[in-house]
Amino acid sequence: MRYFSGFCLKNESELFKSFTCKSDFCVIGFSYGAQQAFEYTLACKERVDTLQLISPAFFMDKSEKYKRLQIISFRKNSDLYCKNFLENVTCKDISKYFVKGSLEELKKLLFYEWDREKFKEIKKCGIEIEVYLGEDDKIINSLHVKSLFKEFATIYYIKKVGHTL
Repeated sequence: MRYFSGFCLKNESELFKSFTCKSDFCVIGFSYGAQQAFEYTLACKERVDTLQLISPAFFMDKSEKYKRLQIISFRKNSDLYCKNFLENVTCKDISKYFVKGSLEELKKLLFYEWDREKFKEIKKCGIEIEVYLGEDDKIINSLHVKSLFKEFATIYYIKKVGHTL
């Protein structure tokens, strides 16, 4: 199994162990890490059977103004930005997984474009895609994610949970 962490996080994979696959041929990513897992799977020359995207970071539905404001806020006070971000991610204490994110990571996260052609390429290789979404997610609009991904993935839409499910 190959795991990719979310923005401002490291080693948080244990939060998702109840539903993530344990196979050596599985690639998993949470939030920002879902973007990285997707690109890794696309470029990977080794066998991958399943790609699991947990609350994939999706900001294609946000305006340029929204994204610029996020960047300005981060530049102004990155510590406060990260603190507020983590508070919106979950009501659980996940401070033991905290690693301060960088401006470059935030820009990648906000401006990433989920490409339908890339999904088709992954599916053409026989890789199963699973997407896990929380109904009460405060970071992403899970219904927009569901709408884009449903053509290519099995969607698990979980009621009454947030970004960290």
